[in-house]
Amino acid sequence: MKAIPILMYHQIDVAAPQGSAMRGLVVSPRTFHWHMAVLWAVGYRGLSMGDLEPYLQGTRRGRVFGITFDDGYENNLQHALPVLQRFGFTSTCYVVADLVGQHNRWDTDLGVAPARLMDAAQLQQWIDGGQEVGSHTLTHAHLPALSSAQQTQEIAVSKTRLESLLRQPGGVRHFCYPYGEYTADTLQAVRASGYAGATTTERGRAWISPSIGMWELPRVLVSRTTTVLHLLLKCFTRYEDRRRSAAPAALPDDQP
Repeated sequence: MKAIPILMYHQIDVAAPQGSAMRGLVVSPRTFHWHMAVLWAVGYRGLSMGDLEPYLQGTRRGRVFGITFDDGYENNLQHALPVLQRFGFTSTCYVVADLVGQHNRWDTDLGVAPARLMDAAQLQQWIDGGQEVGSHTLTHAHLPALSSAQQTQEIAVSKTRLESLLRQPGGVRHFCYPYGEYTADTLQAVRASGYAGATTTERGRAWISPSIGMWELPRVLVSRTTTVLHLLLKCFTRYEDRRRSAAPAALPDDQP
């Protein structure tokens, strides 16, 4: 089966000052526009995780790639949504359910500058604009550090809370592991909570196999310094696949 790249973005905004923590995970609006424009120009269509399901399951074929945004930043709505709509793309934004309308509190100890997260009205605007919302737990938790019951709380309750807050056809069907961390208990809780699939921070393109399935989908890391040529290498060669389990989710430029 042909490998499918699932792009992993975080913030779409102007870069923080040089030396700022996690600066590399902020992609400029101009760069994001060029990423989408070039993939559209070569005949590929960007899809949300919900729209990508039949392609990942092998029941549909086509020139497609996935688009995901972690955490639910307001700047995704401001800068990414107009570009996605221009090219007719859909995407999935993974939201931290208990922090809707607040900021990235989980990054405070790392010295990352506060960035506003979408509130309920903005998330609904995102959905009404043709995009999808997935879950990123209640609190952006380190799931393996929690008991099985606590993991289930973070995973299952975040789903129901977002579904009660938002009008999204089909409900919240997709999950993303914060920090890319999970255990066998985590996988079991995600399946039991009714999600259709889950993404990791493992680097590589996605495919379905008996050992991976829909619950441990790798993604293609996109950072501030990812040029268009670099993105094409990541999407259409084994460049990113070779980095699976051999590199952290963040590039050196992303470190404090």
